[in-house]
Amino acid sequence: MGTPQIPAVSSLPIATSNLEGLARRSEAVAIPLAALLVGMVLFSVFIMLVGKSPLDFFDIMWRGAFGSWFSVQNSLSRAAPLLLTALCVALPARLGLVVIGGEGAIVLGGVAAAALGWWVDGASAFIVIPLMAIAGMIIGGLWMGIVGALRHYRAVNETISSLLMAYIAIALMNQLVEGVLRDPASLNKPSTHPLAQAYRIGNIPGMDVHWGLVAGIVACIISWLLIEKTRWGFAARIAGGNVRAAQIQGLAVGPLIVGFTALGGAFAGLAGMIEVAAVQGSANASLAAGYGYTGILVAFLARQNPLAIIPVAIFLGGIDAAGGLIQRRMDMPDATILVLQGMLFIIILFSETFYGRFVIFNPDLWKRSA
Repeated sequence: MGTPQIPAVSSLPIATSNLEGLARRSEAVAIPLAALLVGMVLFSVFIMLVGKSPLDFFDIMWRGAFGSWFSVQNSLSRAAPLLLTALCVALPARLGLVVIGGEGAIVLGGVAAAALGWWVDGASAFIVIPLMAIAGMIIGGLWMGIVGALRHYRAVNETISSLLMAYIAIALMNQLVEGVLRDPASLNKPSTHPLAQAYRIGNIPGMDVHWGLVAGIVACIISWLLIEKTRWGFAARIAGGNVRAAQIQGLAVGPLIVGFTALGGAFAGLAGMIEVAAVQGSANASLAAGYGYTGILVAFLARQNPLAIIPVAIFLGGIDAAGGLIQRRMDMPDATILVLQGMLFIIILFSETFYGRFVIFNPDLWKRSA
């Protein structure tokens, strides 16, 4: 009897599968990068129309964002709240929701943290700082959880409700800061009582960057693990693809919607607490600095991927950090950066229509072509 022959296993299907996976993953990188490039080109046209040099603008922007160690640290500090506010958009987006009112959770989370820090003044910092973080997260989570509840139980559009609730939150903050929580010593700029120095969040050793950056990165990693490695994240992805199909399969869509919007709001509330404890020292109108709205751009540019949010937030934090230098060197208003961000946001939204259309990124189209 001869030795039985073992049939050779072709590596062609495996290689084809790997190539298809690479093509699909490349699409999520190539299209946002192309959108960024197009946005920069259009912004260059705008710069030329106002009589300035685009090359000078981008050179100064780069030097103001990443041209020196001081600039890098400034960019990282600006990126810290963007990491958390982007999660307020990215987490509900996994369920197909467009939540854009993270600014409201930021300001209320900051006010809650400032009020708690003043109320328990004199207690140990090891207890107070975590309690301030918890308070900010609870208030932010409850505020955005209302948006999820309105969406599921009353079919209220989450985009409109979250935006309107952001305006309500800012009005509540102004009422509290200028009313019952106001420090009598704050004359020109109403603020809450300043936090004791012991309750302030310090900087990372060896850097002029506060610990909020680390908190934001950890939050992004935890969010990625939640979405990609847990049954709740799997259920959210199923519901985001087809809510009706998820309900037929018996998934509890309501708790998922409320839970993910509340978790996103909790991260935004934590961003407010960090702004108070690490930057401002008290709650005031500076809490409404637009981080919640920039976080929308970060989340969309990162394709709602929590890990991709990290480099994107640093990039946009750098753009924001360069605003002052551009204003001084080019004699342009600080709002020029907002024009750039607005253009990028519009182009990125428009680029969503191109996903799945390019043959090179779509293995399904390969088969049709063949």
